[in-house]
Amino acid sequence: MEPDFEDVTELAGEEISSEQLFRVCNRYYWAARYCEGRDVFEVACGTGPGLGYLAEFAKSVVAADISQPIVNRARVHYGDRLEILCLDATDTGLPAASFDVILIFEALYYITDPEKFAAECRRLLRPGGMVLVSNANKDLFDFNPSPYSHIYHGVVELGRLFSEQGFETEFLGSTPVEATSLRQRILRPIKAAVVRFNLMPRTMAGKKLLKRLVFGRPVPMPAEITGSMVPHESPAPLAAGMPDRGHKVIYCKATLSD
Repeated sequence: MEPDFEDVTELAGEEISSEQLFRVCNRYYWAARYCEGRDVFEVACGTGPGLGYLAEFAKSVVAADISQPIVNRARVHYGDRLEILCLDATDTGLPAASFDVILIFEALYYITDPEKFAAECRRLLRPGGMVLVSNANKDLFDFNPSPYSHIYHGVVELGRLFSEQGFETEFLGSTPVEATSLRQRILRPIKAAVVRFNLMPRTMAGKKLLKRLVFGRPVPMPAEITGSMVPHESPAPLAAGMPDRGHKVIYCKATLSD
């Protein structure tokens, strides 16, 4: 039975860290430049915090998630402003060559067959279309995998996944480790030990308590972000073909050959 993912999703109104809010906003700020005047499809959209923001730039925006309860939450917020579907990202049933840009943010690792997903992206995209990916960086020594996750892709694995489907890939790093708080840097070895011995809380409630200790006072997760909610970050270019150890988040732009 497929989980509904509500217990691992950042839901509107719930407490998150200020760093999480920064990361949520900036992945959409990064993506918006590629969405201008284009037909956009966000896969695994969750409750859709960035959909309204993307719609300011895109020609059209369609979104989807596999969890019906989460889709229902997004539909309540957006009403008839946007089309939000409930479907499997590996077998959408949507017409071929329907989109110019596909987004999948912090969700690729929940897909049981990422190769099938990459093939579905190729089918759905027009020539020259792009897949934009944001992934937690599995190559950090204190990396903590999410419950329900299957396969994490770093720079090397993302390059391989999309090149096998005829995409060219570029990579950027977001949220530099060295720019995080002194408290976070001191606690990284402790976090690594907690992860190693499987002591990390697995529910959002447990993680909230831990995040208070590490990140400080939380902030509410917005139902919809704006362009002025947090400072805009300029992500750093990363070398392809080698793991990155300096950023918490990896961005990948995979472009389909014309």
